[in-house]
Amino acid sequence: MKTTIIGILGTRLDHQGLGKRRWNHWRPSMSLLMHPELKVDEFVLIHQAAENELASLTIRDMQETRPQTQVQQYLVDYADPWDFEQVYSELYKFAQSYTFEPETTQYYVHITTGTHVAQICLFLLTEANYIPAKLIQTSPSKEGVQGSYHIIDLDLSRYDQIASRFAKEAQEGISYLKGGIATRNPQFNHLIEQLEQVSIRSTAPILLTGATGVGKSQLAKRIFALKKQRGQISGELVEVNCATLRGDNAMSALFGHVKGAFTGALSQRSGLLREAHKGLLFLDEIGELGLDEQAMLLRAIEEKVFIPFGSDKTVSSDFQLIAGTNRDLFAEVQAGKFREDLLARINLWTYELPSLKDRIEDFEPNLDYELQQFTRKVGHKVSFNQAAREQYLKFAHAPLALWRANFRDLNSSVTRMATLAQGGRINETLVSAEIQRLSYDWQTFQTKPQAAQSELLTRLVSPEILANTDYFDQIQLLEVLNICRSSKTLADAGRKLFNISRTQRSSQNDSHRLRIYLQKFDLNFEKIYKND
Repeated sequence: MKTTIIGILGTRLDHQGLGKRRWNHWRPSMSLLMHPELKVDEFVLIHQAAENELASLTIRDMQETRPQTQVQQYLVDYADPWDFEQVYSELYKFAQSYTFEPETTQYYVHITTGTHVAQICLFLLTEANYIPAKLIQTSPSKEGVQGSYHIIDLDLSRYDQIASRFAKEAQEGISYLKGGIATRNPQFNHLIEQLEQVSIRSTAPILLTGATGVGKSQLAKRIFALKKQRGQISGELVEVNCATLRGDNAMSALFGHVKGAFTGALSQRSGLLREAHKGLLFLDEIGELGLDEQAMLLRAIEEKVFIPFGSDKTVSSDFQLIAGTNRDLFAEVQAGKFREDLLARINLWTYELPSLKDRIEDFEPNLDYELQQFTRKVGHKVSFNQAAREQYLKFAHAPLALWRANFRDLNSSVTRMATLAQGGRINETLVSAEIQRLSYDWQTFQTKPQAAQSELLTRLVSPEILANTDYFDQIQLLEVLNICRSSKTLADAGRKLFNISRTQRSSQNDSHRLRIYLQKFDLNFEKIYKND
């Protein structure tokens, strides 16, 4: 690869007189060409027009020292070399106008010469990758006029100690967003890893989607706390459930109103958007907003200004938006209930939070989290005995455990059991009662055919046995129960169920075979028929 050095002419360090004695002194720009191991194909020397004489002398000396190096000049024009804005603007122009070819050329930015302001500006442009280069710094030494040089790579991931610190900070942020819960679901973990980066690097809107109870509100609060902790925002978290906003109240609550804007508006109201200035606004169930409110919200996001209800003057608020919804906003756009332009604006960073059922491997660590939260709340420790914990976990993973309200169901379940736990211990009796309650609650939400089938199982089979029965076996058992209920005798049911295999046996004891099968689930024909 070619090597190009970019540096500013040092009016003091590069100027060691015009006579031959200058060769006896260390000159930073010249010294870079005095190291045989450092190949330099091109040197871009940046200077002002007033420094033309020194620049011409330096270039002649460079060509004499390293004839194969091509020296290019670049003129800058700033009246005050200590004015940050002037210097940065000129050096930024250079970065924009110069044709960089990083695939074929290694670039180095020399930050020893020039004013401290110029050195800082070169560093910032390099660090932001406007100049795709490494830094090179020179210094005098006792070994001769060539001095020494040191290369600084701004790719911080190459430095083990710095990289490990960044990795540690990232892991701490990820853990914080997960509430300290050691989650195991790969999809959820990947989502949180990216969201941690977005939270601290972006101020664009974030859209959190997912069913009720998946944790959108809790995650929004943790994003706010993380951004606050990292100094990303200085304002407050303002949250509102848009489902509670209707008509004039929606406009007033979000954008504020002036006195007399409507009947009952006895005083001025600032509105939630202004309260979120320099902070974070969480609009849960954003799909519930009316089209007029959506239009005003879009302008507030894009232009940071809006008009309070009843006013003719704009006000401003610089906030970051997090929106939450359990609706399909694309379907809402098709139905004319949600603005397509607003969806396009808030859909930059969209994260669909999986349901508890879809990340059931995270159930156990979330169970422990809920117990810890209850313990903090009441001031004494509550835990399961071993058998009760196993019983509850088996039920939680069973197909009939729907967890319809997701983590809200889990929170309510733990709260009930922990509240009733004598001596802070949740036993099998409490778990059995809780399983029956949850099963009944979920049953009422199922469609009628499903509900009837589920009710038959829960009525005839104990919760403990169901919790240990595969969904495959539950489907089979349901059909067996239906056959038994439609048969007059155990033998009649057996003949229907074993209609093929019974013809291949010398002894056709269908009743015995069916009785043994039912005993696995603590059932008998009389119990089934009686409960018909």
